[in-house]
Amino acid sequence: MLKEFREFAMKGNVVDLAVGVIIGAAFGGIVTSLVGDIIMPIVGAITGGLDFSNYFTSLSKAVTASNLADAKKQGAVLAWGNFLTLTLNFIIIAFVLFLVIRAMNTLKRKDEAAPAAPPKPTREVELLTEIRDLLKKA
Repeated sequence: MLKEFREFAMKGNVVDLAVGVIIGAAFGGIVTSLVGDIIMPIVGAITGGLDFSNYFTSLSKAVTASNLADAKKQGAVLAWGNFLTLTLNFIIIAFVLFLVIRAMNTLKRKDEAAPAAPPKPTREVELLTEIRDLLKKA
């Protein structure tokens, strides 16, 4: 059973999937930083210093806090600012993946469209061609 598991784990598809998951997690961290550290501060500056991550609507009269973390401790809240940030993350990830796949498809089409050079004839074929040409002259 251990031998079968090792064979399964070392198959190319499983290793490729593991690499994809690891790269995807790293890419997700980069996009989260891009949105949280670059895009949302710019959006906040344009909108007068708004910080969307702390925007919420309380669903209970017991919620009196002004920031999201404390409000969640006091009762039920709709954290729509956090949802807005995560939605922006998704849109950016989807757009970047679209650009990557589009570039890959363009490269694939160029490779398919490029005419392949005809293979060089073998020495035997060259000799037969010379013989044919000599016989035509005679």
